[in-house]
Amino acid sequence: MNPLLTMKEETFKVGTDNLKFFQQRLTKMANGVLMFCISGEAELKIDLGQYHIVQNTNLMLLPNSIFPLISASSDFQMHYFAYSDEMFRAASFRLNPAFIHFLKENPCYTHTQEEILHSIKGMIGASYAFYNDFNNHFRETIAQNLLQIFLLDTYDKVQRLFTPDQIEGSSRREQLFKKFINLVHTYCTTQRDVTFYAEKLCISTRYLSAITKQMGKESAKEIIDRFLMLEFKVALQSTGLSLKEIADKYHFPDQSFFGRFFKKHTGMSPKEFRAKRD
Repeated sequence: MNPLLTMKEETFKVGTDNLKFFQQRLTKMANGVLMFCISGEAELKIDLGQYHIVQNTNLMLLPNSIFPLISASSDFQMHYFAYSDEMFRAASFRLNPAFIHFLKENPCYTHTQEEILHSIKGMIGASYAFYNDFNNHFRETIAQNLLQIFLLDTYDKVQRLFTPDQIEGSSRREQLFKKFINLVHTYCTTQRDVTFYAEKLCISTRYLSAITKQMGKESAKEIIDRFLMLEFKVALQSTGLSLKEIADKYHFPDQSFFGRFFKKHTGMSPKEFRAKRD
């Protein structure tokens, strides 16, 4: 098991990793991970986006992100600071929700300014020091403060480098679209009905679909289903759940209904998909 995933007895972990465990493996992260590329390059996906990682790229995986590594050079290495969901909530509770959503949709940034790189490398050194100081009574508090410092510093950079329109949307339609995507991230595993999201946004289903068609080139239902299919693939590939257990978990009437839904969107049955990935 990869150290980024084994955090049952710790609230944070620090180290370096080549992420080979995640190669072509869909994994839903229960914890979050702050990563910094120290050598090499790689292609990876976070949720539905694909990113090219090179040296000095910062990567912010928030809790519940879905993450596979597509390919990597032989010298690819990432420094990582993995943190529990509880630590993230404590470190970020005062931050604007629009900023957290912005991080979710923009998880990668490659730094070129020496002063920023110097600051990040200083934080990396500090995180190693405190992680290895097991006798420090304030070890976890210091780790949480380091995570908060990074988030506050990133918040400052985002406020200075991006306009409010880029962060929150330049029009009411764009703002509603961003809020809709955030809601889908949060509720898609339990809510598949467009009406639920329209009611959350206090708009009609017709208006929501018009917004998603304009802003995302897809209907609201198509976007919900794309996120759902990613969740299903993770369950089939990275868990030992039976098809019946997966159908129950995602509130399908029965295994047969789940199988038809999955095949409609992928062209193969859940059993065929699981066998193909084994």
